[in-house]
Amino acid sequence: MGSFAAYAGFALIALGVALVLGRAVLRAGAIAAADGTDRAMKVYRDQLAEVERDLARGTLGEAEAERLKVEISRRILDLDRGEGARRVGGPSPSAMRWTALGVVLVAVVGGGWLYITIGAPGYRDMPLLERHAEAAETRRNRARQAELEAQFAAAFPEPEPFEGRDELEDMVAELRELMQERSEDVMGHRLLAQNEARLGNYRDAVTAQERVIALLGEAAEVSEYAYLLDLMVVATGGFVSPEAEAVIEQILRRDAANGVALYYTGRMYAQTGRPDMTFRIWRRLHDVSTPDAPWLAEIRSALPELARISGEPRYTLPPLPAAETGPSAADIEAAEAMDLEDRAEMIEGMVGNLSARLANEGGPAEDWAQLIRALSVLGREEQAQAILGEARQIFAAQAEDLALINESAVQAGLSLGEP
Repeated sequence: MGSFAAYAGFALIALGVALVLGRAVLRAGAIAAADGTDRAMKVYRDQLAEVERDLARGTLGEAEAERLKVEISRRILDLDRGEGARRVGGPSPSAMRWTALGVVLVAVVGGGWLYITIGAPGYRDMPLLERHAEAAETRRNRARQAELEAQFAAAFPEPEPFEGRDELEDMVAELRELMQERSEDVMGHRLLAQNEARLGNYRDAVTAQERVIALLGEAAEVSEYAYLLDLMVVATGGFVSPEAEAVIEQILRRDAANGVALYYTGRMYAQTGRPDMTFRIWRRLHDVSTPDAPWLAEIRSALPELARISGEPRYTLPPLPAAETGPSAADIEAAEAMDLEDRAEMIEGMVGNLSARLANEGGPAEDWAQLIRALSVLGREEQAQAILGEARQIFAAQAEDLALINESAVQAGLSLGEP
Protein backbone atom coordinates (compact mmCIF):
# COMPACT_ATOMS: atom_id res chain seq x y z
CA MET A 1 0.00 0.00 0.00
CA GLY A 2 2.81 2.39 0.89
CA SER A 3 4.63 1.68 -2.39
CA PHE A 4 1.45 2.22 -4.43
CA ALA A 5 0.87 5.57 -2.74
CA ALA A 6 4.47 6.56 -3.42
CA TYR A 7 4.20 5.63 -7.11
CA ALA A 8 0.87 7.46 -7.41
CA GLY A 9 2.26 10.57 -5.72
CA PHE A 10 5.29 10.63 -7.98
CA ALA A 11 3.10 10.12 -11.07
CA LEU A 12 0.86 13.05 -10.11
CA ILE A 13 3.84 15.34 -9.52
CA ALA A 14 5.47 14.28 -12.80
CA LEU A 15 2.19 14.78 -14.70
CA GLY A 16 1.76 18.24 -13.22
CA VAL A 17 5.30 19.25 -14.17
CA ALA A 18 4.82 17.87 -17.69
CA LEU A 19 1.55 19.79 -18.17
CA VAL A 20 3.01 23.10 -16.99
CA LEU A 21 6.14 22.81 -19.12
CA GLY A 22 4.27 21.45 -22.13
CA ARG A 23 1.72 24.28 -21.99
CA ALA A 24 4.51 26.83 -21.86
CA VAL A 25 6.17 25.30 -24.92
CA LEU A 26 2.93 25.16 -26.89
CA ARG A 27 2.09 28.77 -26.02
CA ALA A 28 5.43 29.81 -27.45
CA GLY A 29 4.10 28.86 -30.89
CA ALA A 30 1.03 31.08 -30.57
CA ILE A 31 2.66 34.33 -29.39
CA ALA A 32 2.06 37.10 -31.91
CA ALA A 33 4.69 39.71 -32.65
CA ALA A 34 4.23 42.90 -30.63
CA ASP A 35 4.32 46.46 -31.95
CA GLY A 36 7.58 48.09 -30.87
CA THR A 37 6.76 51.69 -32.03
CA ASP A 38 5.61 53.02 -28.68
CA ARG A 39 8.63 51.62 -26.90
CA ALA A 40 11.02 53.15 -29.46
CA MET A 41 9.22 56.51 -29.32
CA LYS A 42 9.63 56.62 -25.53
CA VAL A 43 13.34 55.97 -25.89
CA TYR A 44 13.81 58.84 -28.36
CA ARG A 45 11.85 61.27 -26.17
CA ASP A 46 14.02 60.35 -23.20
CA GLN A 47 17.10 61.04 -25.33
CA LEU A 48 15.79 64.52 -26.27
CA ALA A 49 15.16 65.30 -22.60
CA GLU A 50 18.66 64.12 -21.68
CA VAL A 51 20.17 66.44 -24.35
CA GLU A 52 18.25 69.40 -22.87
CA ARG A 53 19.53 68.58 -19.38
CA ASP A 54 23.15 68.31 -20.56
CA LEU A 55 22.83 71.66 -22.35
CA ALA A 56 21.43 73.31 -19.21
CA ARG A 57 24.29 71.89 -17.09
CA GLY A 58 26.86 73.13 -19.58
CA THR A 59 28.28 69.67 -20.26
CA LEU A 60 27.19 69.89 -23.89
CA GLY A 61 27.78 72.75 -26.34
CA GLU A 62 24.90 74.43 -28.19
CA ALA A 63 26.13 73.31 -31.61
CA GLU A 64 26.50 69.68 -30.51
CA ALA A 65 23.16 69.78 -28.71
CA GLU A 66 21.44 71.13 -31.82
CA ARG A 67 23.00 68.42 -33.97
CA LEU A 68 21.82 65.67 -31.60
CA LYS A 69 18.28 67.08 -31.42
CA VAL A 70 18.08 67.19 -35.24
CA GLU A 71 19.28 63.55 -35.46
CA ILE A 72 16.80 62.30 -32.83
CA SER A 73 13.96 64.26 -34.43
CA ARG A 74 14.77 62.70 -37.80
CA ARG A 75 14.51 59.23 -36.27
CA ILE A 76 11.16 60.12 -34.70
CA LEU A 77 9.85 61.25 -38.11
CA ASP A 78 11.12 58.03 -39.71
CA LEU A 79 9.34 56.07 -36.99
CA ASP A 80 6.11 57.97 -37.59
CA ARG A 81 6.23 57.31 -41.34
CA GLY A 82 6.72 53.56 -40.73
CA GLU A 83 4.17 53.18 -37.87
CA GLY A 84 3.36 49.54 -37.15
CA ALA A 85 6.30 48.27 -39.19
CA ARG A 86 8.58 47.58 -36.20
CA ARG A 87 7.61 44.24 -34.63
CA VAL A 88 9.28 42.52 -31.66
CA GLY A 89 8.93 38.96 -30.40
CA GLY A 90 6.75 36.46 -32.22
CA PRO A 91 6.31 32.69 -32.31
CA SER A 92 9.35 30.51 -31.67
CA PRO A 93 10.60 28.27 -34.50
CA SER A 94 8.83 24.91 -34.83
CA ALA A 95 12.06 22.90 -34.45
CA MET A 96 12.88 24.67 -31.20
CA ARG A 97 9.41 23.91 -29.81
CA TRP A 98 9.66 20.21 -30.64
CA THR A 99 13.13 20.04 -29.11
CA ALA A 100 11.82 21.62 -25.91
CA LEU A 101 8.92 19.13 -25.78
CA GLY A 102 11.39 16.27 -26.21
CA VAL A 103 13.53 17.54 -23.33
CA VAL A 104 10.43 17.74 -21.09
CA LEU A 105 9.42 14.19 -22.02
CA VAL A 106 12.93 12.79 -21.40
CA ALA A 107 13.17 14.58 -18.05
CA VAL A 108 9.83 13.24 -16.81
CA VAL A 109 10.27 9.68 -18.08
CA GLY A 110 13.95 9.51 -17.09
CA GLY A 111 13.19 10.84 -13.63
CA GLY A 112 10.50 8.20 -13.19
CA TRP A 113 12.86 5.43 -14.32
CA LEU A 114 15.57 6.56 -11.89
CA TYR A 115 13.07 6.78 -9.04
CA ILE A 116 11.86 3.23 -9.65
CA THR A 117 15.30 1.65 -10.19
CA ILE A 118 17.50 3.35 -7.57
CA GLY A 119 14.97 5.16 -5.41
CA ALA A 120 13.03 3.79 -2.48
CA PRO A 121 9.30 4.02 -3.23
CA GLY A 122 7.27 3.57 -0.09
CA TYR A 123 10.19 4.24 2.23
CA ARG A 124 8.84 6.36 5.02
CA ASP A 125 10.46 9.48 6.40
CA MET A 126 12.91 8.72 9.22
CA PRO A 127 13.97 11.70 11.36
CA LEU A 128 17.36 11.46 13.03
CA LEU A 129 15.97 10.63 16.47
CA GLU A 130 13.84 7.86 15.02
CA ARG A 131 16.82 6.37 13.18
CA HIS A 132 18.85 6.41 16.37
CA ALA A 133 16.00 4.74 18.26
CA GLU A 134 15.76 2.04 15.59
CA ALA A 135 19.53 1.48 15.76
CA ALA A 136 19.31 1.11 19.54
CA GLU A 137 16.54 -1.47 19.10
CA THR A 138 18.65 -3.37 16.58
CA ARG A 139 21.53 -3.38 19.02
CA ARG A 140 19.35 -4.71 21.85
CA ASN A 141 17.85 -7.47 19.72
CA ARG A 142 20.91 -8.66 17.81
CA ALA A 143 21.87 -12.35 17.85
CA ARG A 144 23.64 -13.81 20.86
CA GLN A 145 27.15 -15.27 20.86
CA ALA A 146 26.08 -18.93 20.67
CA GLU A 147 23.73 -18.31 17.75
CA LEU A 148 26.35 -16.39 15.78
CA GLU A 149 28.98 -19.05 16.46
CA ALA A 150 26.61 -21.75 15.21
CA GLN A 151 25.89 -19.80 12.02
CA PHE A 152 29.59 -19.23 11.36
CA ALA A 153 30.47 -22.88 12.02
CA ALA A 154 27.69 -24.01 9.65
CA ALA A 155 28.93 -21.67 6.92
CA PHE A 156 32.56 -22.86 7.25
CA PRO A 157 32.44 -26.46 8.48
CA GLU A 158 35.81 -27.53 7.10
CA PRO A 159 38.91 -26.64 9.18
CA GLU A 160 41.67 -24.70 7.46
CA PRO A 161 44.55 -26.99 6.49
CA PHE A 162 48.16 -26.06 7.25
CA GLU A 163 51.48 -27.82 7.56
CA GLY A 164 51.82 -29.67 10.85
CA ARG A 165 48.10 -29.61 11.60
CA ASP A 166 47.87 -33.34 12.32
CA GLU A 167 50.71 -33.20 14.85
CA LEU A 168 49.21 -30.10 16.49
CA GLU A 169 45.80 -31.76 16.78
CA ASP A 170 47.36 -34.70 18.61
CA MET A 171 49.21 -32.37 20.97
CA VAL A 172 46.10 -30.31 21.66
CA ALA A 173 44.09 -33.45 22.36
CA GLU A 174 46.68 -34.46 24.97
CA LEU A 175 46.66 -30.95 26.41
CA ARG A 176 42.86 -31.03 26.76
CA GLU A 177 43.04 -34.21 28.79
CA LEU A 178 45.85 -32.79 30.89
CA MET A 179 43.85 -29.64 31.64
CA GLN A 180 40.97 -31.73 32.94
CA GLU A 181 43.35 -33.05 35.58
CA ARG A 182 45.12 -29.70 36.14
CA SER A 183 42.10 -27.40 36.10
CA GLU A 184 43.92 -24.71 38.09
CA ASP A 185 46.89 -24.42 35.70
CA VAL A 186 46.68 -20.90 34.28
CA MET A 187 49.59 -21.32 31.87
CA GLY A 188 48.17 -24.60 30.59
CA HIS A 189 44.75 -23.10 29.85
CA ARG A 190 46.38 -20.11 28.18
CA LEU A 191 48.38 -22.43 25.96
CA LEU A 192 45.25 -24.45 25.23
CA ALA A 193 43.34 -21.31 24.17
CA GLN A 194 46.09 -20.28 21.76
CA ASN A 195 46.35 -23.67 20.11
CA GLU A 196 42.62 -24.28 19.90
CA ALA A 197 42.47 -20.98 18.03
CA ARG A 198 45.27 -22.10 15.68
CA LEU A 199 43.18 -25.17 14.86
CA GLY A 200 40.07 -23.08 14.26
CA ASN A 201 38.28 -24.45 17.34
CA TYR A 202 37.22 -20.99 18.41
CA ARG A 203 34.47 -22.02 20.82
CA ASP A 204 36.96 -24.22 22.72
CA ALA A 205 39.52 -21.39 22.57
CA VAL A 206 37.00 -18.97 24.09
CA THR A 207 36.19 -21.44 26.85
CA ALA A 208 39.87 -21.94 27.67
CA GLN A 209 40.56 -18.19 27.74
CA GLU A 210 37.53 -17.61 29.97
CA ARG A 211 39.02 -20.17 32.33
CA VAL A 212 42.32 -18.26 32.33
CA ILE A 213 40.55 -15.07 33.37
CA ALA A 214 38.48 -16.86 35.98
CA LEU A 215 41.61 -18.37 37.55
CA LEU A 216 43.45 -15.04 37.57
CA GLY A 217 40.48 -13.16 39.02
CA GLU A 218 41.34 -9.57 39.90
CA ALA A 219 44.91 -10.16 38.77
CA ALA A 220 43.81 -10.70 35.15
CA GLU A 221 45.41 -8.04 32.95
CA VAL A 222 43.63 -6.07 30.24
CA SER A 223 45.54 -8.06 27.62
CA GLU A 224 43.81 -11.25 28.79
CA TYR A 225 40.39 -9.68 28.24
CA ALA A 226 41.48 -8.24 24.88
CA TYR A 227 42.54 -11.71 23.70
CA LEU A 228 39.19 -13.13 24.85
CA LEU A 229 37.40 -10.41 22.90
CA ASP A 230 39.42 -11.20 19.78
CA LEU A 231 38.54 -14.89 20.06
CA MET A 232 34.84 -14.18 20.58
CA VAL A 233 34.56 -11.96 17.51
CA VAL A 234 36.57 -14.34 15.33
CA ALA A 235 34.29 -17.19 16.48
CA THR A 236 31.25 -15.33 15.11
CA GLY A 237 32.81 -14.43 11.78
CA GLY A 238 33.36 -10.80 12.71
CA PHE A 239 30.12 -9.91 14.49
CA VAL A 240 30.17 -8.28 17.92
CA SER A 241 27.61 -10.07 20.10
CA PRO A 242 26.08 -8.75 23.34
CA GLU A 243 28.46 -11.04 25.25
CA ALA A 244 31.43 -9.57 23.39
CA GLU A 245 30.13 -6.08 24.14
CA ALA A 246 30.17 -6.96 27.85
CA VAL A 247 33.86 -7.87 27.53
CA ILE A 248 34.48 -4.54 25.75
CA GLU A 249 32.97 -2.72 28.72
CA GLN A 250 35.26 -4.57 31.12
CA ILE A 251 38.31 -3.63 29.04
CA LEU A 252 37.38 0.04 28.71
CA ARG A 253 36.78 0.33 32.43
CA ARG A 254 40.40 -0.72 32.92
CA ASP A 255 41.90 1.03 29.87
CA ALA A 256 39.81 3.68 28.10
CA ALA A 257 42.29 3.87 25.19
CA ASN A 258 42.60 0.13 24.54
CA GLY A 259 42.90 -0.30 20.77
CA VAL A 260 41.25 -3.73 20.52
CA ALA A 261 38.19 -2.58 22.48
CA LEU A 262 37.86 0.67 20.52
CA TYR A 263 38.16 -1.14 17.21
CA TYR A 264 35.44 -3.66 18.03
CA THR A 265 33.23 -0.96 19.54
CA GLY A 266 33.35 0.83 16.18
CA ARG A 267 32.46 -2.39 14.37
CA MET A 268 29.55 -3.00 16.72
CA TYR A 269 28.05 0.43 15.99
CA ALA A 270 28.55 -0.05 12.24
CA GLN A 271 26.70 -3.38 12.45
CA THR A 272 23.77 -1.86 14.34
CA GLY A 273 23.08 1.23 12.23
CA ARG A 274 25.18 3.95 13.87
CA PRO A 275 28.02 4.75 11.43
CA ASP A 276 28.28 8.19 13.02
CA MET A 277 29.41 6.56 16.29
CA THR A 278 31.81 4.33 14.35
CA PHE A 279 33.35 7.46 12.82
CA ARG A 280 33.85 9.14 16.19
CA ILE A 281 35.40 6.06 17.79
CA TRP A 282 37.64 5.06 14.88
CA ARG A 283 38.74 8.68 14.43
CA ARG A 284 39.99 8.61 18.02
CA LEU A 285 41.47 5.14 17.53
CA HIS A 286 43.43 6.33 14.48
CA ASP A 287 44.99 9.10 16.55
CA VAL A 288 46.27 6.70 19.24
CA SER A 289 47.29 3.79 16.97
CA THR A 290 50.83 2.75 16.19
CA PRO A 291 51.92 2.23 12.55
CA ASP A 292 51.81 -1.57 12.94
CA ALA A 293 48.31 -1.69 14.47
CA PRO A 294 46.39 -4.51 12.70
CA TRP A 295 43.24 -2.40 12.29
CA LEU A 296 44.93 0.71 10.89
CA ALA A 297 44.52 -0.11 7.18
CA GLU A 298 40.83 -0.93 7.61
CA ILE A 299 39.89 2.19 9.52
CA ARG A 300 41.91 4.46 7.21
CA SER A 301 39.98 3.14 4.21
CA ALA A 302 36.65 3.51 6.04
CA LEU A 303 37.03 6.91 7.73
CA PRO A 304 36.44 9.19 4.67
CA GLU A 305 33.14 7.48 3.80
CA LEU A 306 32.11 7.34 7.46
CA ALA A 307 32.79 11.08 7.69
CA ARG A 308 30.56 11.76 4.68
CA ILE A 309 27.73 9.65 6.10
CA SER A 310 28.12 11.31 9.49
CA GLY A 311 27.74 14.81 8.10
CA GLU A 312 31.39 15.86 8.25
CA PRO A 313 32.34 16.23 4.56
CA ARG A 314 35.29 18.50 5.39
CA TYR A 315 37.08 15.73 7.30
CA THR A 316 40.56 15.07 5.94
CA LEU A 317 42.27 11.78 6.65
CA PRO A 318 45.43 12.51 8.63
CA PRO A 319 48.78 11.05 7.57
CA LEU A 320 49.86 7.66 8.79
CA PRO A 321 51.16 7.60 12.35
CA ALA A 322 54.91 8.02 12.44
CA ALA A 323 56.82 4.78 12.75
CA GLU A 324 58.43 4.16 16.07
CA THR A 325 62.20 4.23 15.86
CA GLY A 326 64.80 2.69 18.04
CA PRO A 327 66.39 4.62 20.87
CA SER A 328 68.44 7.61 19.82
CA ALA A 329 71.90 8.40 21.12
CA ALA A 330 70.28 10.77 23.60
CA ASP A 331 67.94 8.00 24.78
CA ILE A 332 70.83 5.61 25.30
CA GLU A 333 72.79 8.26 27.16
CA ALA A 334 69.77 8.98 29.35
CA ALA A 335 69.34 5.27 30.10
CA GLU A 336 72.98 4.97 31.09
CA ALA A 337 72.49 7.89 33.46
CA MET A 338 69.57 6.15 35.21
CA ASP A 339 70.01 4.78 38.65
CA LEU A 340 69.60 1.04 39.13
CA GLU A 341 66.00 1.31 40.30
CA ASP A 342 64.85 3.36 37.27
CA ARG A 343 66.73 1.13 34.87
CA ALA A 344 65.18 -1.97 36.41
CA GLU A 345 61.73 -0.39 36.08
CA MET A 346 62.36 0.32 32.41
CA ILE A 347 63.45 -3.27 31.77
CA GLU A 348 60.43 -4.60 33.65
CA GLY A 349 58.17 -2.54 31.40
CA MET A 350 59.80 -3.86 28.25
CA VAL A 351 59.56 -7.46 29.47
CA GLY A 352 55.92 -6.97 30.47
CA ASN A 353 55.01 -5.63 27.03
CA LEU A 354 56.77 -8.48 25.28
CA SER A 355 55.12 -11.06 27.52
CA ALA A 356 51.65 -9.60 26.93
CA ARG A 357 52.13 -9.51 23.18
CA LEU A 358 53.28 -13.11 22.98
CA ALA A 359 50.43 -14.25 25.21
CA ASN A 360 47.80 -12.47 23.10
CA GLU A 361 49.17 -12.54 19.58
CA GLY A 362 51.96 -15.10 19.57
CA GLY A 363 55.20 -14.37 17.79
CA PRO A 364 58.35 -15.84 16.22
CA ALA A 365 60.71 -18.11 18.13
CA GLU A 366 63.24 -15.27 18.40
CA ASP A 367 60.80 -13.25 20.55
CA TRP A 368 60.13 -16.21 22.83
CA ALA A 369 63.86 -16.78 23.22
CA GLN A 370 64.37 -13.11 24.03
CA LEU A 371 61.66 -13.25 26.70
CA ILE A 372 63.19 -16.36 28.29
CA ARG A 373 66.62 -14.70 28.47
CA ALA A 374 65.16 -11.44 29.83
CA LEU A 375 63.23 -13.18 32.59
CA SER A 376 66.33 -15.13 33.55
CA VAL A 377 68.39 -11.94 33.74
CA LEU A 378 65.76 -10.43 36.03
CA GLY A 379 66.04 -13.43 38.31
CA ARG A 380 62.54 -14.71 37.57
CA GLU A 381 63.62 -18.28 36.87
CA GLU A 382 60.25 -19.83 37.69
CA GLN A 383 58.42 -17.64 35.19
CA ALA A 384 61.18 -18.18 32.63
CA GLN A 385 60.81 -21.94 33.09
CA ALA A 386 57.05 -21.68 32.52
CA ILE A 387 57.53 -19.60 29.36
CA LEU A 388 60.09 -22.15 28.18
CA GLY A 389 57.57 -24.97 28.56
CA GLU A 390 54.95 -23.01 26.66
CA ALA A 391 57.35 -22.12 23.86
CA ARG A 392 58.52 -25.72 23.48
CA GLN A 393 54.90 -26.83 23.12
CA ILE A 394 54.21 -24.19 20.46
CA PHE A 395 57.35 -24.94 18.39
CA ALA A 396 57.50 -28.71 18.99
CA ALA A 397 56.86 -29.46 15.31
CA GLN A 398 59.39 -26.88 14.04
CA ALA A 399 62.89 -28.21 14.55
CA GLU A 400 64.88 -25.02 13.89
CA ASP A 401 62.68 -22.87 16.11
CA LEU A 402 62.72 -25.48 18.88
CA ALA A 403 66.53 -25.61 18.69
CA LEU A 404 66.67 -21.81 19.13
CA ILE A 405 64.37 -21.99 22.16
CA ASN A 406 66.45 -24.78 23.72
CA GLU A 407 69.69 -22.90 23.12
CA SER A 408 68.31 -19.80 24.85
CA ALA A 409 67.18 -21.93 27.78
CA VAL A 410 70.63 -23.51 28.16
CA GLN A 411 72.30 -20.08 28.05
CA ALA A 412 69.88 -18.91 30.73
CA GLY A 413 70.69 -21.94 32.90
CA LEU A 414 67.20 -23.41 32.72
CA SER A 415 66.30 -27.09 32.77
CA LEU A 416 65.08 -28.49 29.47
CA GLY A 417 63.41 -31.60 30.83
CA GLU A 418 61.11 -33.31 28.35
CA PRO A 419 59.64 -31.33 25.40
